[in-house]
Amino acid sequence: MHTVVLVLGCLATVCSAQRTFKPSPGELKEAYVRANEYQKRAENAAFNLTLTMGWIGNGDSLWYRRDSTDGKKEFIRVDCLKKSKAPAFDHKGMATSLSTLLGREIDAEKLPFNAISFDASSGGISFQVTGAGYRFDPATGKATKGGEFDAEAVVETELEKEPNPEYPAPYVGSYSPPLQQDANARVREGQVEVRINDVWTVVSKQGAYARAVYPQGASKVVAFRLIPGERRLVYLLKAAVTGTSRAALEQRMYDQPGDKLDQFETWVIDPQTKVETKLDLAPIMGGGQPWANPPGTRVRGTKVFFDFPIRGYQEHKVVVVDAVSGQAKTVVEEKSATFLDQSKTNYWIVGDGKKLIWQSERDGWSHLYMVDTESGETKQITKGPWVVRGVSHVDETKGQIWFTACGFGNPAKEDPYHIHQCRVNLDGAGFVQLTKGDGTHAAQFSQDRRLFVDSYSRIDSAPVHELRNSETGELVVALEKAGIERLEKNGVRLPERFVAKARDGKSDIWGIVIRPSNFDPNKKYPVIENIYAGPHDSFVPKGFRPFYNMHRLAELGFIVVQIDGMGTNNRGKAFHDVAWKNVADAGFPDRILWLRALAKKYPQVDIERVGVYGTSAGGQSSTGGMLTHGDFYKVAVSSCGCHDNRIDKQWWNEQWMGYPVGPHYDGQSNITMAKQLKGKLMLIVGEQDRNVPPETTFRLADALIRAQKEFDLVVIPGADHTDGGPYGERKRRDFFVRWLHGVEPPSWND
Repeated sequence: MHTVVLVLGCLATVCSAQRTFKPSPGELKEAYVRANEYQKRAENAAFNLTLTMGWIGNGDSLWYRRDSTDGKKEFIRVDCLKKSKAPAFDHKGMATSLSTLLGREIDAEKLPFNAISFDASSGGISFQVTGAGYRFDPATGKATKGGEFDAEAVVETELEKEPNPEYPAPYVGSYSPPLQQDANARVREGQVEVRINDVWTVVSKQGAYARAVYPQGASKVVAFRLIPGERRLVYLLKAAVTGTSRAALEQRMYDQPGDKLDQFETWVIDPQTKVETKLDLAPIMGGGQPWANPPGTRVRGTKVFFDFPIRGYQEHKVVVVDAVSGQAKTVVEEKSATFLDQSKTNYWIVGDGKKLIWQSERDGWSHLYMVDTESGETKQITKGPWVVRGVSHVDETKGQIWFTACGFGNPAKEDPYHIHQCRVNLDGAGFVQLTKGDGTHAAQFSQDRRLFVDSYSRIDSAPVHELRNSETGELVVALEKAGIERLEKNGVRLPERFVAKARDGKSDIWGIVIRPSNFDPNKKYPVIENIYAGPHDSFVPKGFRPFYNMHRLAELGFIVVQIDGMGTNNRGKAFHDVAWKNVADAGFPDRILWLRALAKKYPQVDIERVGVYGTSAGGQSSTGGMLTHGDFYKVAVSSCGCHDNRIDKQWWNEQWMGYPVGPHYDGQSNITMAKQLKGKLMLIVGEQDRNVPPETTFRLADALIRAQKEFDLVVIPGADHTDGGPYGERKRRDFFVRWLHGVEPPSWND
């Protein structure tokens, strides 16, 4: 086992006798105050975390904004050819001219705009003040009203976005076929219409169509006809309705595992003869959200490509229909003994459609393949024990693919989830890893892609922004490094990284550790895990952020951790397949080993006092941890959990738990396992949860009552899918304080 820990972290070796941390009532009140005020320590205390910038012309130069304390800022221009940078204009001259123009004093260090755009030919600078356009001429030093500010030319390098644990909520409302239209064909009230001499003409008779595509130069329309499924309903009761003494009932369609789904037949229609011909293809699975949403299509010439997922998600096809001949052909057919991750079944059409780039995990890792759509010949483009995360650009002229990937480098030193920018030729030659700094990387490319701004960071290392060469990845100009000195001065304690081995003894499990700001290395603290184990992604943050909500919880005298166990995504197929028909596993064997390794290295971690909390699938897992590993996890708070995979949405649960619905669904249900509860459990649910039906929580509560178990239930009136909001957070804090510290929390009614 190896560890990677921030130097700011406490020393592993301390006095042999650790004193159990147990706050007095006074200390606890002070801790709540610190928790509530913690975010203020981070506000406006770090600078240049992101970079507001824009390319000038084709990319020979660029500008960016440099921020500093007290709202001060400076605009910098970079000459990419000369590899130099300087102020983008005379800031004092700008302020003087603007003061006259606006009739008020303007500070040169606090100009009243945050972005600019350059006229590459004249050198003029445009910007906006309170919505009005202005222009500054560097040659004359004069500002005038009426500049044309190009907002689309301004980009902002982002901090790494926190992984979204939830896919979009299902479609809400009754089914009404939408108007679907492209340039030459549309569907109106279920009938296909085509544009002939600028007049829309109905060319179908049988109705129930949901999408139609009529490529330029084609002789036939490709259309998808709906076969409705069961479209079964779920219900929500809203108790507190203004203006009435009665509750309101809401109903909506919601496909659950095993339900009969919408399907779509593929037809071709001759607009001249109005003959409709059903192609010899099985119906395509619909469902999910929104209802009546037919396959997405991509057109290249007169060829119409579309995805063809097979229910059960163990088979996936890409089909092309020739809109001249009206013939269909399967050009990709992918199969798996487990699941096919739908986020990694992507394709990009090349040329006239005779080739396409296909993303697949067929060799155990997410990689790119070149498929000849006529012969079916497939050649692997990328290869190795790493993961292609996405394709950002295909340059057919140069024969290059630009993509992001993770898993490079020495696994003993670099986090395998760090995203890097890469390029490879269409034939698989010329692979280049463009970014190699130890962090997760985001890129902003110039229009001609000769250069890019690389912004990278880690959770324990501030963002760095650099201009790099897109051919080699070499550094051109160092731009900025985020300033976090004030953040640290304000007592914000950065998260630490920690690594331990998984259950297989080989895989590295990566997680983060957040300690209270007044951490005493001579004391022993309870540990709380923030869990989300959904197989659709990985969830431990990798990029720098000045503040996490976990910091607040840690201030109450806890060590808070977050871990990605086996069964989560972005580490290769074998790592991921642990979740196949096994969502209840949630990586707990790996998480427990990781926590024990943390306690072995740091005696301040009290492994006998472990709590866990989470929302949605995290709500399911946090309760599941108590039911299946009750000797380890002692306290759990679970919000809006999908406690039974049969009650939650079809498209998410069948992806990982499989189809048809088998006995393993029942065996892994928290409701079925309710009688196994040992520790302290709080359930939180939003009354108006439109993502996970709230009855899953109520059914779990019913099962716990029948098993004569003690638990707490908090219903948030009017709330949608939620972690509980401010009130739920207070209840969660108090629950952990009461049962992990053994101290009664403050009486909030007093």
